[in-house]
Amino acid sequence: METTYFAVAFLIGICALSTAIGFGLLGGKFLEACARQPEMAPTLQTKMFIIAGLLDAVPMIGVGIGMYMLFA
Repeated sequence: METTYFAVAFLIGICALSTAIGFGLLGGKFLEACARQPEMAPTLQTKMFIIAGLLDAVPMIGVGIGMYMLFA
């Protein structure tokens, strides 16, 4: 039982860490691209928000799997 708690905590922690790293890289690359080509900023911003939405799904899936492991 204690192993399950550790596995769930580890899973959720890794999901949060990977999402934070992904958002950091995404934001940095977006700022670099806007600095190089300011006229492309609206197009890049739209694509950045689409990728951010997909990137946000990672911790949600991790929490769902963790809750399944914990309560099933």
